[in-house]
Amino acid sequence: MKLSTDSSFVFYSLPGRVVFGEGCLATLAAEVEALGAQRALVLCTPEQRDVAERVSRQLGERSAGIFDQAVMHVPIETARAARARAAELGADVAVAVGGGSTIGLGKAIALDSGLPIIAIPTTYAGSEMTTIFGITEGGVKKTGRDPRVLPRTVLYDPTLTLTLPVSLSVTSCMNAVAHAAEGLYAPDGNPIMSLMAEAGVAAIAQALPRLCRNAQDMAARTEALYGAWLCGKVLGHVAMSLHHKLCHTLGGSFNLPHAETHTVVLPQALAYNTPAAPEAMARLARAMGSATAAQGAFDLAQRHGAPVSLRELGMKVADLDRACELALQNQYNNPRPLEQTAIRQLLQDAFEGRRPSV
Repeated sequence: MKLSTDSSFVFYSLPGRVVFGEGCLATLAAEVEALGAQRALVLCTPEQRDVAERVSRQLGERSAGIFDQAVMHVPIETARAARARAAELGADVAVAVGGGSTIGLGKAIALDSGLPIIAIPTTYAGSEMTTIFGITEGGVKKTGRDPRVLPRTVLYDPTLTLTLPVSLSVTSCMNAVAHAAEGLYAPDGNPIMSLMAEAGVAAIAQALPRLCRNAQDMAARTEALYGAWLCGKVLGHVAMSLHHKLCHTLGGSFNLPHAETHTVVLPQALAYNTPAAPEAMARLARAMGSATAAQGAFDLAQRHGAPVSLRELGMKVADLDRACELALQNQYNNPRPLEQTAIRQLLQDAFEGRRPSV
C-alpha cells in the first residue's frame, strides 16, 4: 500500500492479550491466575451448556459456577440477572464462552461492575476484539463504547469451532467481513487497519469454500478464525457506519438473528456506499476475488448457502418503513449521506434479496 505525500493519520492500539492456536483452551486456568482472579463465572447460551461445563472443568477449583442464559441482543433483564448471579457467587472474573450473544453478556456485566472478562470465541463474531457493547431495552438496542468491556484475554482455539454448523459458520464469517468492510471507509481509519481489514477478508474468503466442503477441515477453521480476529480488531479501532446502524436497528427492534442480518444487509450497504468510497471498495473486491465489493459479498454468501433476503429471516414488508425511520435516527458516520428514499430502497432490496447492480 502506497501513501501519498499528504497522508496523515492517528493510530492507537487497544490493550489485551491474545492466545491463538489449536488446544490453547488448556491454558485457561493459567490465564485466570495471571489476572489475579480466584472465582470465575462461566457464561454461555442454553445451547452451549456442554462446552461451558467443559470450560468449568478446565478451571477446576477456580470455577464459581455457570450462568447459561445468554441470548441475542442482550436484553437488559438478562444482563441484570447475570450481574446479580456474579455478585451472589463472589465472582472476580467472567469467562464468556460462545459467540456474540455470550460475549455481549460478559460486556454488560463488566460495564456495570468492572468485572474483567476472558473471552473464548466459538464463532467468528469478533465482538471479543472491541470495546463496543449493546443492550436491548424496550425494543430498542442501544450501543456504545467503553474500555471497561474489552476482554482482558482472548483464547482463540480453532478446535472449539468444529461443532459450529456450516450454515452458522458461513453467516458468522460474513458478519466478520462486515466489520472489516466498514473499517476500510471509516472516517477514523488508518493504513494499519486497512491492511488488517483486507487480510482478514481475504483469509475468510479463502477459508469458506474449504470449510463448506469439509466442516472438520482444521486448517480452514484456523484460517477463518484468524480472519475473524483481524476483522474484529479492525472494528475495535474504527467508527461504525451505515451497515452496523441498519443491523442494530433490524436486530434490536425486530429481533432478527444477528449474523444472518449482517449477511443480508452487507451487500446492499456496500452498494449504497460504493460511489462515495471507491478505494475501500476496490480493496474489498480484491480480497474477495470479485469484480465489485457489493456483488462479491452477495455472491460469497449465496454461493455458500447463506440467506440473502430479510424475508427469509422473518422480516415483514409492513415493518420496512419503521426500520427506515429508526435507521435515520442517531445516525452513524457514513461516507455517503443517509437519504431517506435511498435507505428505504436499500431495505427493499435487502428484503427481496436482490443482487446489487453496481
